Amino acid sequence: MRKYEGVFIFLPNMEEEKRVQLLNRFKGIIEADGSISNVDEWGVRKLAYLIDDIGEGYYVLLNFEGSSEVIKELDRVARISDGIMRHMIVRIEE
Repeated sequence: MRKYEGVFIFLPNMEEEKRVQLLNRFKGIIEADGSISNVDEWGVRKLAYLIDDIGEGYYVLLNFEGSSEVIKELDRVARISDGIMRHMIVRIEE
């Protein structure tokens, strides 16, 4: 398994309960075929540019190990989730 780092930007006005539920869904996808080493919630930060007339986002950083199937599923779920503004997953070189 390879190491990855994922940043997810949630809508800033999203209810905390829904945000936690979506984050737990991401964690479940990773833990089904991998492991999470760190979850760092940065909170609401100002965006570098407006996205759909929104200037802030709730940032969450996930460090994890997983297979390419985990990455494909995370990407798919993040794309179809209404609460995610942007996301990026990169492989960490060892």
